[in-house]
Amino acid sequence: MALWLLMGAGAQAQTTKFGDEIYQPIRGQMGRDVMWMPTAQDHVMNLLNAAKVTASDRVYDLGAGDGIIPIVAATQFGAKSVGIEYNLKLVELARRNAQRANVGDKVSFVHGDIFVEDFSQATVVTLYLLPELNFQLRPTLLKMKPGTRVVSNEFDMSDWQPDLFIQSERAKGYLWIVPAEVAGTWILQGLAGVTNTTLHLSQRFQKIGGHITLGQEQLTLLGAELSGDRLSLHFVDGKQVTHSLKARVSGGVMEGELLAGDLNSSTNQPIKGRLR
Repeated sequence: MALWLLMGAGAQAQTTKFGDEIYQPIRGQMGRDVMWMPTAQDHVMNLLNAAKVTASDRVYDLGAGDGIIPIVAATQFGAKSVGIEYNLKLVELARRNAQRANVGDKVSFVHGDIFVEDFSQATVVTLYLLPELNFQLRPTLLKMKPGTRVVSNEFDMSDWQPDLFIQSERAKGYLWIVPAEVAGTWILQGLAGVTNTTLHLSQRFQKIGGHITLGQEQLTLLGAELSGDRLSLHFVDGKQVTHSLKARVSGGVMEGELLAGDLNSSTNQPIKGRLR
């Protein structure tokens, strides 16, 4: 994982040595209008821990540099991982580093452009880019499967607020969970004794709000939350009974459960919904 920064003509590269006997990249070296910066291993661990990486994940590192993120994802978390890197010499170095770490079967590196290569199969995406590059990638990231975790070293995603802030000793990072698209009016089925139930949701990334209509009652949603494809919300009906809806959303279909009263209530009702 490396930082790609626009660099003025008068900037001076540092001379700290990285790499091996074949190729030693220099911290701050120029690439295609950018420069390379490595990430400390303790921060790498913090970023991957925040994303809750497991052996079932497929991690894609955009701007893989010398390969530390994909390699640590494989050695410490057992994940399959792919690094995409524009600098061919760094790609070759990363491949050698993966072989030295005995994870050549779990890690691969692609010589390519992160704005061109396909990383749609990722369950975790890591990156270390300037905010404007994050912003350019944002539409692609938001189209990924809901629940995909996106981790950025140092820089945010403008008005897409992170789900988690990550702090290391000398670095910071951000975690986002790609949200499902839930905005609109949902027709709900399964509420006993209620013939007309609609759920209207507004959405700004993972932030949601709205109201639910039960027959003739229109009730404001309380504590509505969206994490990936998991929806959670509460409302109080005209009898002052609190209801909690927990559901999963996929392709305009909602399936979940409505709980009335406290968490020990036995009045749980299976709920199904479709987006109008």
